[in-house]
Amino acid sequence: MKSRRLTAIALIAVLFAAAAVAAPIRIAVIMPSATTDLAFSQSMYSALLSVQKDMGGESALVLKHTDNMFNVPDAAAAIRDYASQGFDVVIAHGSQYGSSVQEVAKDFPKVTFAWGTDVNTFGLSNVYAYTAAAEQGGFVNGFLAAKLTKSKKVGVTGPVKVGDAKTYVDGFLQGIQYADKSITVSETWTGSFSDVALMSAAAKTHIANGADSLTGSSQSVVGSIGAAKDKGGILWFGTQFEQTSLAPALVVASQVYDWTAMLKEIIAKRKAGSLGGSTYVLTLANGGLKIAYNPGYALPAAIKTAADATIKSIANGSIKVQP
Repeated sequence: MKSRRLTAIALIAVLFAAAAVAAPIRIAVIMPSATTDLAFSQSMYSALLSVQKDMGGESALVLKHTDNMFNVPDAAAAIRDYASQGFDVVIAHGSQYGSSVQEVAKDFPKVTFAWGTDVNTFGLSNVYAYTAAAEQGGFVNGFLAAKLTKSKKVGVTGPVKVGDAKTYVDGFLQGIQYADKSITVSETWTGSFSDVALMSAAAKTHIANGADSLTGSSQSVVGSIGAAKDKGGILWFGTQFEQTSLAPALVVASQVYDWTAMLKEIIAKRKAGSLGGSTYVLTLANGGLKIAYNPGYALPAAIKTAADATIKSIANGSIKVQP
């Protein structure tokens, strides 16, 4: 009888161990805009869906999201709520969420938090910080814009001069100067990541002043692209996500953020017992940044070859782009 009891206990232990091994990882993400914004939020959400698929679906990775969290206090409440529910990883996908992560992470030491774009983990062992070297793709887009503009005037429509929005524009300006110092670039910063109308107005002003090429960052650039489409013939250079679908005849290329490798590493580290404490940076060299050319735009072969060479030079360090 005693032997049978021990056998039963051993079997139960095996079953529980198997269940523990099979338990899915639970990830929640809070984003400032819609999962379909063709910009910052969609870049992360698409990466998470890709990782979920690669891992075998919902049985391996349970994914929950809260989007359109422009209001930081509401986002902070969502971050805390997901942590309280016992999610393994909580991603606060917005630089405006930093102070919220810093506060909440201290209360949930067994939960992994990740946030960006920034490099500050606040000295917490359960916080990852991530960012994109957006200036690198910005440089490539600026190079392309300089080679393609006919009016020698280029317009920039930015949201707030912080984070990857700023570094992208900084790189874009460097790329312009690298290719042609005679080009005039005008910048407008709307002060908002979400105000589409302000972006549209800024783009229209640039176009009225003679700009035939535009770029910009954040989910509100749909306003800028809309203004370019209304005018016709105005080229667009995108960032954060592949934006060709917004204007197939006008988009030349887009810098694309690919967070999948980072996410897989965070998951693997958590399974190995490491909950945070390090920083990730997407670059052209590590494949986290990619330049997606619009196949529907007739980019001259010589210019594409030169752009590809520029990408290679940035990746190998021959060209130094300042953030």
